[in-house]
Amino acid sequence: MTAAAIPYSPPLKEIRFVLDHLAGMADVAALPGFEDASPDMVDSILGEAAKIAENVLAPLNRIGDVQGARLDADGIARTAEGWGAAWQALVEGGWNGLPFDPARGGMGLPNLLNTAVQEMWHSANMAFALCPMLTQGAVNAVQLYGSDALKDLYLPKMISGEWTGTMNITEPQAGSDLAATRSRAVPNGDHYLVSGQKIFITYGDHDLTENIVHLVLARLPDAPPGVKGISLFVVPKFLVNADGSLGARNQVKCVSLEHKLGIHGSPTAVLSFGDEGGATGFLVGEPNRGLEYMFAMMNHARLNVAMQGLSIAERAYQQALAYARDRVQGKPLGWTEGQSKGIVNHPDVRRLLMGMKARIEAMRGILYTAAAAVDVAHHHADEATRARAALLVDLLTPIAKGWCTETGQQLASDGVQVHGGMGFIEETGAAQHLRDARITTIYEGTTAIQANDLINRKLLRDGGATANGLLDEISALGGELSGHADEALRVTGAELVSAVREAKQAIAWVLTAAKQDPRLPAAASVTLLELMGVVAGGWQLARAAKVAVERLAQRDADAAFLSAKPLTARFYATHVLPKAAALRATVVNGSASVMALSEEQLFGAA
Repeated sequence: MTAAAIPYSPPLKEIRFVLDHLAGMADVAALPGFEDASPDMVDSILGEAAKIAENVLAPLNRIGDVQGARLDADGIARTAEGWGAAWQALVEGGWNGLPFDPARGGMGLPNLLNTAVQEMWHSANMAFALCPMLTQGAVNAVQLYGSDALKDLYLPKMISGEWTGTMNITEPQAGSDLAATRSRAVPNGDHYLVSGQKIFITYGDHDLTENIVHLVLARLPDAPPGVKGISLFVVPKFLVNADGSLGARNQVKCVSLEHKLGIHGSPTAVLSFGDEGGATGFLVGEPNRGLEYMFAMMNHARLNVAMQGLSIAERAYQQALAYARDRVQGKPLGWTEGQSKGIVNHPDVRRLLMGMKARIEAMRGILYTAAAAVDVAHHHADEATRARAALLVDLLTPIAKGWCTETGQQLASDGVQVHGGMGFIEETGAAQHLRDARITTIYEGTTAIQANDLINRKLLRDGGATANGLLDEISALGGELSGHADEALRVTGAELVSAVREAKQAIAWVLTAAKQDPRLPAAASVTLLELMGVVAGGWQLARAAKVAVERLAQRDADAAFLSAKPLTARFYATHVLPKAAALRATVVNGSASVMALSEEQLFGAA
């Protein structure tokens, strides 16, 4: 069985359930500015996006992996066969403008709906979907912080998708240490001359559009040292005339393309700015506030990379399930006449597949809940409600990015395992999902960076108030379900209460340990992030199970679909939530074993 034999099928029923019953699509659509987000419009958008994912993007996934991107003799990055036509399909449909202001050519629809579209497109073809994802992030940054002149000149064609956008942060000597940024920007009349080199720039060059708008971090000559001395600049590949037409080629050169483990179809560029005196750039916002501004793009990207964890897991799960149903090897234990002999009925294969299914539904609940909170934080009429939603987004962003990408990577590996030896063979396609997933825990901030953000900028900032408030809400749900008449809900509720108790103890230890030695919570940070992800996933599955049981009592209930929800929640409760105790123990007891000894004691002499 080859990858081509198992097409991607957008899980519209699952997506619609989470939109309506966990993320509150109706409440989001009622927010000011979303008047067009009627149920019919939502259904239409989802249906059309699913067709593009299934019929346009998914067939190009394998092609992009095999052909990859290449740099031609003229220094232009060429994308794989069919990618240009696929991009034009997005432009013609206005898809890149889905969440943006209609006054600038957008559709004016909720971020929540855009998140559902992005899930399908990343499942269909993650390497391709990176381009619209990053362009939307660049639009957000310019929209929030750019001058009216920059907005008028660049946003209409970025929103339409006629131009794309990039994020230029990393430099060879700096890596994640942005304080070591060396790129410079020198004032020159009404613009700046930008010079320096950036690496790992996704879609830093390509042939999909006529122009690329680079957002570049650089230092002014009089900038203070460290991250407080970084400014943000718009540096287009081609200069733009006052009437919006393209002018001369700017001094932005694609030096090379990286040869990568996965996402081969996505050109990852090394860019050189200003080799002949300086690339023309335009300051975004105020000087020396570039990192702050870039976080508007970065946090958008972090939630979308978290979505990639879900998306790649969904694709791997669909392929593994189809393979397991088709593959016959031996006779399953307890097999009876008339039952399928597919390996789907072997106990451990069933365990693997249920583990994939449960975690996927947990991730989808977390990510759609976060997406809805983004809409509330930006559009709700009440200031206090907006503030609460913003705190929830801040808390969930590192958890989602860290836990969903680590989980997506693990589930892609489980997908290979279900295939057995055939999963190790490239022709089946299972290996591509694992290779593609590997980058998600690295770019837009590694899991450790997310974990340190969770501790330093979230827990320590307010003494754990926001996190404990959310955990109290989760515990209340668990307490309610633990007394429910439905057995699956009772088990789920009891395990959820127990897991919350472990998480609260871990947070309390972090708050105390940070006062004694900041290295201790840092050493435990990734484990704490995993613990919070496990609990947040259980919360979402418990919510889904509760809704499903209630809806099963209705006359028009989809019994086959809904009855699986409490069973999936119970599986997660008995297979995943019990890990909370071990994770809490590692947080509390494990840091000292990492930090108490010297480098030589731990690893030997250099």
